[in-house]
Amino acid sequence: MSPIEPDPVLLDAARTADRVVVFSGAGMSAESGVPTFRDALTGLWQRFDPTELATPQAWERDRELVWAWYQWRSALVRRVQPNAGHRAVADWARFAELAVVTQNVDDLHERAGSDVASHLHGSLFAPRCSACGTAAHVDVMPDRVPVERLSPPECAACGEAVRPGVVWFGEPLPRAAWDAAEDAVEGCDLMVVVGTSGMVYPAAELPARAAASGATVLEINPEPTELTAVATHCWRATAAKALPALVAACAPAGG
Repeated sequence: MSPIEPDPVLLDAARTADRVVVFSGAGMSAESGVPTFRDALTGLWQRFDPTELATPQAWERDRELVWAWYQWRSALVRRVQPNAGHRAVADWARFAELAVVTQNVDDLHERAGSDVASHLHGSLFAPRCSACGTAAHVDVMPDRVPVERLSPPECAACGEAVRPGVVWFGEPLPRAAWDAAEDAVEGCDLMVVVGTSGMVYPAAELPARAAASGATVLEINPEPTELTAVATHCWRATAAKALPALVAACAPAGG
């Protein structure tokens, strides 16, 4: 399949699909400049392993360190912009029934204009109390030199520390987010799997569920992944190149 030309069989499946799910992973946001967990940290954070900061154990051990890192990540996301892939997904939803299920904790889909059905791994911008779970409003750290330690704010309801609103390694997925993802996937005709390695479970189970339900599964990724064997079609391109081409080809005449 050409990096910019969708396969005719795939195009027919996309045009005739009644319900579409776009399932996005870190590779999609990486094109906007958001580092993945496989990227080495830089600057102040280069001596830390992100997989060790994103754990309940790290939070219990050093809350000020973990809170500062997540504030830095939030500020980084706010400095970047949605890419052509994000914008194409939002455009697609204007003429098709489409649900976005994402593993990403940023808000790039929303800023591009999409309604996200499920943030499977939570959101940087939905902090909550670490004790009672009450949602909290926290201003993102201003765009300045990052600091290594910041005290997390206190919950307005109970006074305990507010934590990042993400799913850490070793934590279960939020039930509401998982249920919404399952509902979207099990009722879709086409699932577009974009920018994910398929190595993080249980999220990586979703493409196989879509395939088992009879849906066409399209993988958009520059390289083969753990999900390639499940895919009906594989498009070796980035999200920012493939999605605009696919959506343009599916758009109704004059749309």
